Amino acid sequence: MSDSAGWPDALERGEAGAPLHGESRSGDLAVYVPYDGGALVAAIDGLGHGEAAADAAAVAADALRRYPSKPAQGLLEHCHRELRKTRGVVATFAWFDVATGRLAWTGVGNVEGRLMRADRSHGDAKDSPTLFGGVIGWGLPAIRLVDAELAPGDTVVLATDGVAADFGSSMVPGLGAQELADRIFASHARGTDDALVVAVRYVP
Repeated sequence: MSDSAGWPDALERGEAGAPLHGESRSGDLAVYVPYDGGALVAAIDGLGHGEAAADAAAVAADALRRYPSKPAQGLLEHCHRELRKTRGVVATFAWFDVATGRLAWTGVGNVEGRLMRADRSHGDAKDSPTLFGGVIGWGLPAIRLVDAELAPGDTVVLATDGVAADFGSSMVPGLGAQELADRIFASHARGTDDALVVAVRYVP
């Protein structure tokens, strides 16, 4: 994992993924960008697979690293402009405010997200962001953030479509972020596309 300088101690990270068999680069890319008071985490899926998909994901990642604390719609519009000469990406984005213990997240396309509660008294067992149809770089929708309060041990998981959508069945409270990412990838990676699982556990 990259983007570790200045990463908040309150956010434990885990990541597991692989390119499609036979490809040297994955079009699925995780981005971790700390900023004052929090951090942005994104799981990006360049359309298709191979070099062109990986190039598109890299362009999106670079845009996110430059403007992580920009308001969400403005940040996506910036990414959209940068990606117009690429095949485009879909992605889900999660902003963690570590000072207040809150999460705001949204997505464009089919990168799934789950918020697993360590304690059911703090909300539903597994919440999700609102995902909007479109492709960043080709057709960008207006998005809306879903906001949630985080409790110690709550974990956010993002997974690209190379991971079966039933991955929530492998989410077990109490696991470390890396152990959880590895567990989901081992059980749910389809093997027919690039695949990526990102887990972030709130441990204030």
